[in-house]
Amino acid sequence: MNRYCLALDLKDDPALIARYEAYHQAVWPEILDSIRDAGILDMQIYRTGNRLFMIMEVSDAFDAAAKAAADAASPKVQEWETLMDTFQQRLPWAAPGQKWVPMDLIFSLLH
Repeated sequence: MNRYCLALDLKDDPALIARYEAYHQAVWPEILDSIRDAGILDMQIYRTGNRLFMIMEVSDAFDAAAKAAADAASPKVQEWETLMDTFQQRLPWAAPGQKWVPMDLIFSLLH
């Protein structure tokens, strides 16, 4: 099993942040299916202020490029992503077109 940790900012608007959180209390079933079908075993999103932190635990078979291709081919995933994009803003150091930015592990008590 592997772990990915990613960051993204929300637009700094309390009403938008509340709506974003409400959507994540009732994620569309098709989105949950697409996550699971890709080999993502667990996904958690944390928030502080307008900064989001996502942890994904994935199977050894997980392929990020295959997940991206499947998402691009899914009208429902694209609808969700377009909706979520209304709440999100890119980190200043994100590459063009990049939403979630991978984070680097800088400390681990276990290593």
